[in-house]
Amino acid sequence: MFHRGELTVATQRRGTYDITREVAKIVDESGVRDGLATVFIQHTSASLIVCENADPSVRRDLETFVKKLVPDGDPMFTHDAEGDDDMPAHIRTVLTQTSIGLPVAGGKLALGTWQGLYLWEHRTSPHRRTVSVTVIG
Repeated sequence: MFHRGELTVATQRRGTYDITREVAKIVDESGVRDGLATVFIQHTSASLIVCENADPSVRRDLETFVKKLVPDGDPMFTHDAEGDDDMPAHIRTVLTQTSIGLPVAGGKLALGTWQGLYLWEHRTSPHRRTVSVTVIG
């Protein structure tokens, strides 16, 4: 069995956006009982992460760490066509993931108790992000 769905996420700024429920809904609609959901973001300046879903300070701390690792406006970057956050957003994406495989068990996403799926927007301005979900079982 194979099912494909898509969702659009309107981001407001740099940060994490919980997409667990939307992806779980696509999995539910698929009718797949046991299999794999592949989630793919169709962009080069936003990524996907599985992260702690109970305490938002975890995601804030991740942002703080990455901000230090890849600062906006660093003069070593030449790719800045869309602003100071342009190349740092691409680097953040390369360091994280654009595709995540999640198990499906009993017709549901098989995430751990404290896990959530997040779109991580790496640009400082609003964007519309497309996420593709393919469920196979």
